[in-house]
Amino acid sequence: MLESKRFYLLYITILLLLFHGCKNASDNRNQVTPGHENISAGLLQPESFKHIILTWQGDPRISQAVTWRTEIRISQALAEIAPSDPSPDFGSSARQFTAQSTMLETDRGARYYHTVNFTDLRADTLYAYRVDSGKVWSEWFQFRTASDEQKDFSFIYLGDAQHDVHSMWSRTIRAAILEAPKARFIIHTGDMVDRRNSEHQWAEWFEAGGWFLAMVPSIPVAGNHEYKKRGLLEPILSSYWKNQFALPELGRKDLDETVYHIDFQGVRIVALNSNLEIEDQAKWLKKLLTKNTSNWTIIAFHHPIYSSAKGRVNEKLIEHWKPVFEKFKVDLVIQGHDHVYARGRGSCSGQSGCLVPVYVTSVSGPGMYRLDGRDWMDRAAENTQLFQVISISGNNLRFQSITATGHVYDAFELIKEEQTRLINKLPSNAPDYRFSQ
Repeated sequence: MLESKRFYLLYITILLLLFHGCKNASDNRNQVTPGHENISAGLLQPESFKHIILTWQGDPRISQAVTWRTEIRISQALAEIAPSDPSPDFGSSARQFTAQSTMLETDRGARYYHTVNFTDLRADTLYAYRVDSGKVWSEWFQFRTASDEQKDFSFIYLGDAQHDVHSMWSRTIRAAILEAPKARFIIHTGDMVDRRNSEHQWAEWFEAGGWFLAMVPSIPVAGNHEYKKRGLLEPILSSYWKNQFALPELGRKDLDETVYHIDFQGVRIVALNSNLEIEDQAKWLKKLLTKNTSNWTIIAFHHPIYSSAKGRVNEKLIEHWKPVFEKFKVDLVIQGHDHVYARGRGSCSGQSGCLVPVYVTSVSGPGMYRLDGRDWMDRAAENTQLFQVISISGNNLRFQSITATGHVYDAFELIKEEQTRLINKLPSNAPDYRFSQ
């Protein structure tokens, strides 16, 4: 009898301990670190927020723009930002911003796009931010503001994505991320999609870029596939462009958010629009570069000055833009459109021994054309998906073009002295990539 009582008491004690332990575990699961509530719920609502992307509308030292998309039922949205910290409590000091929201009718129904420009930030500071869609918050993403100083940094440059973006371009941008995980921004030189207003194709582009687009700012350039041609009339820009990319305005409706510049740690990056108003942009560029105090100048646009594929000549760009590049000693011109790789210096008008600008055309997606055997090219490839990593360190610019499989295909350095020097850094065993004959 005594043994039965002892067994019964032991059984009750074990049950009580188990109940107490389960209750504590349940309580711990329900504890929420400040700034982390309502996150997991978003995983059950895949349409809650999509296409999160960082761009710049202003000074990258003190501001950062973010854009995202939600279902039509969510017409207002918020974003929060706080200096990042190793402690998970950083969210308790977050500032909240109300998004500027616009509705867009797409070929798959209406969506809302939301933009917040985080301002009054501190230079060279790591921030964490998140966006909401009603009562559901995204995960926290991080970015670092630009420094006041000319610190060393690198960035990624990608040519046309355009075709089979999710299945084929994804490997290129992801290889770039692995190669340059600390890249400070990424330049896309146009034709990100094939059809400018295709919801499906833009969805593929954002899916391929994924979280990287939400943590590393993009500098997008408009290509011809971001426009609808109208004969002699002005082409029409994709309705997605200004909704999903928050970029600096020029003060002209036809060129706003497609022609702009960003100054980043001693480098001036200029985005031009090679689809229209070529002469007007040349005038604007002259004024911009006259006041340029940056150590390096890099210009990005879509249609190349020197064509590297068959049947493509861009006479207006050669006439109006090339003299400006040479006059102001632009260092590097990066382009797309030709669906091949080509790098060279072209011919400098009336100058002997000039080494800049260096002109580069590249392609990151699977759509390929054939090379035109022109003698301006120092290095070329066809039928090859590539990404470029450009590193800046004081008076040294290091350029690498790398295949989607991780092999360096082309490399050079520019060294600023009294006259800029170019040093080829070609891999000794790198073959030429060409179509099979």
